[in-house]
Amino acid sequence: MQGLIQRVKHAKVEVNGQVIGQIEQGILLLLGVEKQDDAAAVDKLLHKVSNYRIFSDENDKMNLSLNDIQGELLVVSQFTLAADTKKGMRPSFSSAATPQQANELYEYFVSQAKEKGLKVATGQFAADMQVSLCNDGPVTFNLTV
Repeated sequence: MQGLIQRVKHAKVEVNGQVIGQIEQGILLLLGVEKQDDAAAVDKLLHKVSNYRIFSDENDKMNLSLNDIQGELLVVSQFTLAADTKKGMRPSFSSAATPQQANELYEYFVSQAKEKGLKVATGQFAADMQVSLCNDGPVTFNLTV
């Protein structure tokens, strides 16, 4: 499971010209699910996302987490994160989860994040989405579990 996180001042996702998810300061998470992933992988990634110290403290050091700042989380499914790009000029998606498995784990991630008290907005699974953000820093990390 991969999560590309970006520290944002604000972010939104649109489908067919309609805003379906929007946050202010927090994290935009692009979530990639692979065949071997399960609920335990989701739990590990959620812990990392919510506790990863990427926000500045009073000394301008990255010492605060999403939980610490009570920030918001925008979760967007991102099939292409599961791509194998090591060979050739075309990505292989052989390690990607099936759409059913990926959607189940995506929905589980979102429900667990809400259960932990995070303010969560989402994209729409398998939709053609337009994602807009103001990357703060820029600060971007690829988290894997």
